[in-house]
Order: sequence, then C-alpha cells, then structure tokens
Amino acid sequence: MTLTRDFKDTVVARVAHDPEFAKALLDEAATLFLSGEPDTARLILRDLVNATVGFEQLAELTRKPSKSLHRMLSPKGNPSMDNLAAIFDAVRVWLKVGFDVRVVEVA
Repeated sequence: MTLTRDFKDTVVARVAHDPEFAKALLDEAATLFLSGEPDTARLILRDLVNATVGFEQLAELTRKPSKSLHRMLSPKGNPSMDNLAAIFDAVRVWLKVGFDVRVVEVA
C-alpha cells in the first residue's frame, strides 16, 4: 500500500518550514494572473491562503465574508479586480513582502 500525502498538507508543511516558498507561491499566483492563467492562479492563491493567513483572518483583513472569499478562489471563482487586489494585498502584508513589477519585452 502506497502512502500519499494530500497536496494541500504538503503546501502547509512547506510554508511552515520555508517562508521563501510562501513568497514564491505569491509571486507565481501574481505572474499567472497577469499571464492570462487565472484558473491556476486562483488555486495557488487558495492554497497559499490556507497555509498562511487563513480564510477567517483574510475575511477580516479584506472586509469580505469568508464564504465569499472561498468562492472567489474556487476552481470556478470569478473575483472582481477590486476583490482580487484586496486578497493579494492582504496576503502580501501578511507575508511582509512587496511586489517588484518589471516589464519584459517579448520578441
């Protein structure tokens, strides 16, 4: 019998032991959103929220109901730009990081 570990549990454990991993997940979620891959970005952001701030605390920080935040970051979620910005800002503040945006020209 093969023992497996749930992916979400793996993310929580890795974030607990490696704060840089949490920052990398936030960076990846932002990059995916800006690159036109919102479905994957929402799922990464959801796992990051679960592993760090949690949805109840996120609700307080964003002044949005926890249940609404869960829906926004679900596979079929469709958060507005205002809500998405509030979520990113709350997680960014929680992780104590800033965003450094650079424009890269694509040939």
